[in-house]
Amino acid sequence: MSYTETISYTYTVADIEAAMRRFSADIVMIAQSTAAISEADARKYAHDAEALAKEGYLAKVDVTLLSGGVEKRAARYDVNTNAGGLSTSRPGGVLWPRVEDPTLRIIFTYTDAYTASAREAMRNKLKFTWTAASVDLSHANLTASGGRDYVSNSWALQRRDFVA
Repeated sequence: MSYTETISYTYTVADIEAAMRRFSADIVMIAQSTAAISEADARKYAHDAEALAKEGYLAKVDVTLLSGGVEKRAARYDVNTNAGGLSTSRPGGVLWPRVEDPTLRIIFTYTDAYTASAREAMRNKLKFTWTAASVDLSHANLTASGGRDYVSNSWALQRRDFVA
């Protein structure tokens, strides 16, 4: 006797919006607690991440707090389009510290679908002009310390935290 099961996961633009609201709350809280960027800029970053996610172009977002160029804290948000088994968390957590000479580095990683023509089509929909970066995002000098999942149906942002 054999048994076969097919499971399909579905999500809508509304699911992406629901999960991205939690990301937006996170990045605004990070901006407020660190004073590294303005709340207005934090909302622009959240807008761009959501716009890219809705089109299927966003793979991950890495947010890193640096003090004089040294990593102090980071969060990586990985897009998961097959997240049916996860449950959602509330945004926030421990407030990020204020540091001397703060910089908040925000790096988007794109899916393969983000071709040159897709970039051109998205150019006027984004608040910032994004450029290529070659930065080590391993956070090797930080320690992984848990995370949160922002889920709606089978679409999720899975946040992983890193601390000094």
